[in-house]
Amino acid sequence: MIFKNISFLFLFFTSFIFAQKLEYNSLNISDSLKENANAVVRLNQIDIAIASQRSMNITTKRVVTVLNEKGLSTIDAIESYDKRTNIRNIEATVYDILGKEIKKIKRKDFKDQSAVDGGTLFSDNRYLYLDYTPVQYPFTVVFDSEIETSTTAFIPKWYPSSDYFVSVEKSILNVKYPDNLGFKKMEFNFSNSKSDKTIDTATQLSYTATNILAQKQEDYSPSFSSVFPNVMMGLELFHLEGVDGNAKTWKEFGQWYSDKILLGTTDLPDETKMKVKALVGDEKDPIKKAKLIYNFVQQKVRYISIQVGIGGWKPMLASDVDRLGYGDCKALTNYTKALLDVVNVPSYYTILYGDRKKLSIQSNFVSMQGNHVILSIPNRNNYTWLECTSQDDPFGYQGTFTDDREVLVIKPDGAEIVRTKVYEDNGNTQISKGEYALSANGDFSGKITIASEGSQYNQKALIENRQPTEKEAHYKEYWGHINNLKINKISFSNDKDKIRLTENVAIEAVNYGSLTPNKLIFAVNAFNKTNAYVKRIRNRKNPLEIQRGFLDEDEITITLPSGFSTEFLPENYELNSKFGNYKTEIIKTDAANLVYRRTLFVKKGLYSNKEYDEYRLFIEQISKNDNAKIILTQNQ
Repeated sequence: MIFKNISFLFLFFTSFIFAQKLEYNSLNISDSLKENANAVVRLNQIDIAIASQRSMNITTKRVVTVLNEKGLSTIDAIESYDKRTNIRNIEATVYDILGKEIKKIKRKDFKDQSAVDGGTLFSDNRYLYLDYTPVQYPFTVVFDSEIETSTTAFIPKWYPSSDYFVSVEKSILNVKYPDNLGFKKMEFNFSNSKSDKTIDTATQLSYTATNILAQKQEDYSPSFSSVFPNVMMGLELFHLEGVDGNAKTWKEFGQWYSDKILLGTTDLPDETKMKVKALVGDEKDPIKKAKLIYNFVQQKVRYISIQVGIGGWKPMLASDVDRLGYGDCKALTNYTKALLDVVNVPSYYTILYGDRKKLSIQSNFVSMQGNHVILSIPNRNNYTWLECTSQDDPFGYQGTFTDDREVLVIKPDGAEIVRTKVYEDNGNTQISKGEYALSANGDFSGKITIASEGSQYNQKALIENRQPTEKEAHYKEYWGHINNLKINKISFSNDKDKIRLTENVAIEAVNYGSLTPNKLIFAVNAFNKTNAYVKRIRNRKNPLEIQRGFLDEDEITITLPSGFSTEFLPENYELNSKFGNYKTEIIKTDAANLVYRRTLFVKKGLYSNKEYDEYRLFIEQISKNDNAKIILTQNQ
């Protein structure tokens, strides 16, 4: 009887062990991989098989242990499909902390969603994604997928590590390809990488990376792709949008794109042609004509967003945009180009990476790149750039989404790499003029006019179109150092010709000044305190990048309460650094009035990680002086 019980327990224990996947046991993850990590990638294996110019198969196996809620996005269980890309297999299995299977998710259980809402022309462009809500952490997801596609113009980049706060046990890339398609690759940021190239032949490429520790996200770091190791791949003979391509140079690539992808997409109805010709009238200047057309586009059509990498690269027909009144970046850019063609203004479809973090097309790697499209108009020896997705941007204004980066301008006779508009540091201005008065009990009443240009215009223009409650919330946050703040007036003046946004705001607050027996103490800088917080980072790894410089100039008139004398005024202050300059001065015009002047100039630049503490000290000194106090004594 005892023997039978022992046999039963042994059998039960053995069955329990086999019911678990011991390699997915979260307790087996080393402490070093869990440090600073929201998720641990146990395995990320990508096998890419290129059979021909028109056939590519991508198999993915991704095993991710999610340690907390912030790590959910690391699962990345998503695949897109369209009429040229088929998802042959997609499934996932979820395991608990001990590696016991919780749930198996088949294809039918994945959410199937259109790439865009509100449109019908993109119904073929869809994606499947895993929508799983965990009941506890940690848990592990094993994601398997296989896609086949005729589009070989895009070979996915390989990132051994996919994000900050994510560690990696093992990441593998295997690529197989014929030797007659001109396969090429380029490695980035591999100098201190734990990635090894294991195979590199005429028909095969393999990499393996192991035990990559999670990195914290460090403020003021360059873009992710500029810091983390990655491999870019491409073919000289490729297939895109049902058309074979052959390009060894950008000139060849641009000519092919113009002839095979864009050709035949710009036809417009006769009625629309007549309308825009009448709109332009006798105007001869191409830039003035373009401005009229741009305004027409902004009023007629709206932008719809399509997920990056979904929706193809051939723009929808200009006639369809004209009829429906909407489109994505490709469609609206192509539509604007078609309208300009009607009034004989040359313009070029332009491909780039759109992001607030500047990212350029890799000019020495000819391939299909980018995630966004704008329009370029030749203007003497330069270009005027049009963001065709915006219904608010001034003509020719780029802002921080497309400025100062290398882009690909597609011309009928080829393509060229061009840098978009650079907003110089001293042109990114915020000029403030204002006044405030203090009462004898420390109450504050003031008004200010703030005029912003350059990249600072981009930040302020967003505020103008917000709801009244959102505007008020913005200013209460902006002047968060003023307690009991009340906003009395908000108005805007948006000069789109000069590209200048002016804010007019009137505010008041009780007890701005601290009243003690016989004394009133208050911070002289009420309107534009430095709010940049630069964290102390021990053993910083990444370089310091200030992507855009700026210039702030403030002149504020201060009326002191009657019955008080000035006991203490902060001294004039000046700070000069490799990062910029800062200067303040206080001028006493009479017994009751002061003028406070402040200038802050910050330079853009790329600095070593060792210079980060110096920059932090620069900002701390500015912040300290921005809090300088005036002390008034009550007259007896």
